[in-house]
Amino acid sequence: MYEQHWQLADHPFENNSDPRFFFRSETHEAALLKMRYLIENNKGAGILAGATGMGKTYVAGMLAADLPENFAPLVHIVFPQMSSAELLAYLAVELGADEQQICGAGLDVIVRRIQQQLAAANERGQQPVILIDEAHTIDDPSVFATLRLLLNFQEQGHMKFTLIFLAQHSLLSRIRRLGELEERLTVNCLLQPFSFDETVAYIQHRLQAAGASEPVFDAESLETIFVESGGIPRKINRLADLALLVGYADDSRTISRPQAEAVAEEVAGLVSY
Repeated sequence: MYEQHWQLADHPFENNSDPRFFFRSETHEAALLKMRYLIENNKGAGILAGATGMGKTYVAGMLAADLPENFAPLVHIVFPQMSSAELLAYLAVELGADEQQICGAGLDVIVRRIQQQLAAANERGQQPVILIDEAHTIDDPSVFATLRLLLNFQEQGHMKFTLIFLAQHSLLSRIRRLGELEERLTVNCLLQPFSFDETVAYIQHRLQAAGASEPVFDAESLETIFVESGGIPRKINRLADLALLVGYADDSRTISRPQAEAVAEEVAGLVSY
């Protein structure tokens, strides 16, 4: 709606995984580096943690796109609220097992199929990568115990694969209580909110990626967006997107502090309501 007014070719603040809009902040670059180290050196398992809206899934998508082709298959579990048996069955099929053989099979059969698929992948020169998104939503402690046992394949069977949890910070304390699983996590990455300078650079980067050639937000409006968003990318996107809409409605040439504040008040009202 507002693209023509701001001379943009695209929406700059969509919450999607378009690589054109990925902003390589210090915290995201560090996470990508650590995750690649974990995978490429076959270090077993790790966790990528951060607040809601920090871009964990976005980072995982960029990681997958950057990895060499031999790191496959990539299994991305986006709905982990399953029982141990359901999770193993799903994983077996995603790794390449025949779904008809898995349906209704006992755990011993499912585990054997997982072993076979991992071994077959390694024989092809591949190293599977398993991403478990929203891992903090897993309620059943036995699921974590099952995943820990799955990691035993690496030591006992000398199999190469990587397991990565994508989660909010709350998972870290839960894993500490699990003890043995914590010991298997080689790499812990914590995504930190953007600083003010990073917030400004993030907004400018996304505007430029969308085709902007002139400044859109004045300095005071950028400060307001930083304060109100806390440096969380998803919150920045929401505030900046609505500010562009308000600026379009007002026929403004730049976004001002009052406009940014009005948007922030509106968003806060929706959240509290």
